[in-house]
Amino acid sequence: MEREQMRALQSERLVATVKRCYENVPFYKQKMDELGITPEDIKSIDDIVKLPFTTKHDLRDEYPFGLQAVPMSDVRRIHASSGTTGKPVVDTYTEADIDMWAEGVARVMAAGDIGPGDIVQVSYGYGLFTGGLGAHDGAAKLGAVQLPTSAGNSEKQIMLMQDFGSTALACTPSYALHLAECIEKSDEVQLENLKLRVGFFGAEPWTEGMRKELEQKLGIKALDIYGLTEMCGPGVGGECEMQDGTHLWEDMFYPEIINPDTLEPVAPGEFGELVFTSLCKEAMPILRYRTRDLTRLIYDKCRCGRTAVRMDRILGRSDDMLIVRGVNVFPSQIEAILTEFEFFTPQYFITVDRKGNEDTFDLDVELRSEYFSPNPAKQMPFIKPLYDRIVSVVGIKPNIHIKEPSGIARSMGKAKHVNDKRNFHA
Repeated sequence: MEREQMRALQSERLVATVKRCYENVPFYKQKMDELGITPEDIKSIDDIVKLPFTTKHDLRDEYPFGLQAVPMSDVRRIHASSGTTGKPVVDTYTEADIDMWAEGVARVMAAGDIGPGDIVQVSYGYGLFTGGLGAHDGAAKLGAVQLPTSAGNSEKQIMLMQDFGSTALACTPSYALHLAECIEKSDEVQLENLKLRVGFFGAEPWTEGMRKELEQKLGIKALDIYGLTEMCGPGVGGECEMQDGTHLWEDMFYPEIINPDTLEPVAPGEFGELVFTSLCKEAMPILRYRTRDLTRLIYDKCRCGRTAVRMDRILGRSDDMLIVRGVNVFPSQIEAILTEFEFFTPQYFITVDRKGNEDTFDLDVELRSEYFSPNPAKQMPFIKPLYDRIVSVVGIKPNIHIKEPSGIARSMGKAKHVNDKRNFHA
């Protein structure tokens, strides 16, 4: 769709969404009344800047169904985030919402050339987490076979991958890497016997280095699938075959980039905080949701021919950023640096603490098995270049600790990379 056609569609859908929110969600009516805004003031997509922002705190304050715009009799499904930092974020879906969500995921999988006859092994967790059922329904929308293995039981997963002939894998990138390691160690499953062509990886940040690692170890094309529970789940966008930015399905989820300090829109192409407004959701429409993801939007037409705006790699999350000794540190920076060195795996764990009045930054990393030695003297030639690179790029002096191969715990779902112990100090 050409840009002006897209803007006309976005405007039509925004007007309807704002009216739905104002008339059916007391939270939004109060917010808009406080700003002196009525639905009649929203005439086009340009007017979106007049609307109030929504934050994760708002969603938790309205837990569980305070932002719902339809009666429960119209709802067909409930999903929620893990809630590891408080009450979970809840999303509810009408039949039309589920179909829209499946459409978004299907678009991403179609870009990976998935269709009837393909077997999509869904190794995201099934349940309240959106990953499993989201990928499942998207594969179904394309007429592909759904293999709902969920996460865990990795040895059986790779056995089924070989025996059933899975052609696509959908899971977190960290779990995909774990499966790749299991395949390397397996005496019963050989990479050349697998039929995998493509992987759809999301739910956590990952780097170009991780992509290369997955593509090499699994013999696939690794594509990013982006989403968040607050909008629907995976399928808000995804990479095309060009792997040159993540297409956002802006006919369903309108993206903005704002300055996280001033909350004003930034100039086109500049980095800032990503904000989404759902344009089609019936059960729980969301206005101007602050994702905290830091990125930029690319409006140039993609080489694949799609005109949907592309999102650049996410630099990190404004609320995941660590401030250590006055330096801003994003965990994704560490992963990106690790993948520059052939002798390290991409696995890492950061521990931040405070001793006296000074922050400490400890980094656990793994050497690949062919380079590993328990002798500290033999580890130094590997530690020194990594230390120098981190100091150069990040500006922080880390205490680096070498762990044995597989010495850093793997995750079946979203990987946990940071323990900030400073939060527990008085």
